[in-house]
Amino acid sequence: MHILFITSTRLGDAILSTGLLDTLLRRYPLADFTIACGPVAAGLFAHMPRRVRTIEMVKQPWDRHWLELWRQCRGTKWDLCVDLRGSVVSYFLRVGKRHVMRGGRRPGRRITHIGNLLDLDPAPLPVTWTSAGERAQAASMLPDGARWIALGPTANWDGKIWPAERFVAVFRALHADDPSLRPVILYGPGAAERTRAQAVLDQLPDALDTGGGLSVTQVAALLARCTLFIGNDSGLMHLAAACGIPTLGLFGRSRASEYAPAGPWARVAMAPGPVGDAPMEGLAVAQVVTTARALLRDRWGWKR
Repeated sequence: MHILFITSTRLGDAILSTGLLDTLLRRYPLADFTIACGPVAAGLFAHMPRRVRTIEMVKQPWDRHWLELWRQCRGTKWDLCVDLRGSVVSYFLRVGKRHVMRGGRRPGRRITHIGNLLDLDPAPLPVTWTSAGERAQAASMLPDGARWIALGPTANWDGKIWPAERFVAVFRALHADDPSLRPVILYGPGAAERTRAQAVLDQLPDALDTGGGLSVTQVAALLARCTLFIGNDSGLMHLAAACGIPTLGLFGRSRASEYAPAGPWARVAMAPGPVGDAPMEGLAVAQVVTTARALLRDRWGWKR
C-alpha cells in the first residue's frame, strides 16, 4: 500500500500534522509513505517509520511547484492521498482514496481541522521521531544531574518575540525556587536567529548554547530531556509540545485559539489586548512565572 501525505511548508504546521501521520502508520501497518513538504519541514520526517521518500516542494513562480510534485508522483498508483494543502494534485494522479483539506485559514484550532479530515475527535496529538544516535548525543549535551529548562526566545518575525530580559527574569525566578535548574537556549539556523537569541545568552552566561546548527530531530531529542520549555509562538514551541514535555507558549501577536501548542502538558500565556494583535510587551513576567510553576507542579510534583 502506498500513501502520499502532502503537508505544510512551515515547520509548525508540519509538526501539527504528525499526529495524523502516526494514526495512519498504526491504521495501515503494511503501508509505505511518501511525504511532500517544504524544505524547512523536511528534516522532521527523517526517522519516520516506513517513509520511503520526502519530496521537498520549493516554491516557484506561477505555482509551478505543484506541477513538479505531480511529475514526481504520477508514476505511482497511490492507495491513499492525504492533502493538507488543499491542492488539486491528487485529482490528476491515480489515487484510490483521497482526503483533501479545503478552506484555507479559518477560525478554530489548526490541529482540530487536521483531525477532522479523517473524522478524528479528539485530534491526535503531534509526535516526533528521533534516532538512537540523536538521543545519545542529547544525553551527552544535557547530562543527568541537572534539570534543564529550555528557552525559545526567537520567532519568525519580531512582533511575536517576548523581550529578552523577561526570559532571563523568568528563568532566574524559577532558579531561585530550584537551584538545580539550568537553562538551555534553542534557536534556528542563520544570523538573524542568532542575533535574536544573543541578548538572552549574554544575560545567562551559564546557559547551554545549542548554536542554531542542529537538525530538527536533534533538537527534538534535546527537548525530550528537558523539564520545561518556555518560548514564543514558533515551530520550536510546537516541537517541544510534540516531545511531550511541559510546554509554555507565549502569545500576543498571534492567535492561541488557532496555534496553541498541542501536547499532554501544553499551556499558553497570553498578552492582554486585542486577540491576535496584543503587544508582547504587555505579557508580564509574573504571569509567565506563575504558569510555569503550575506546569512544573502538575507534571513533576514540583514544590516551590
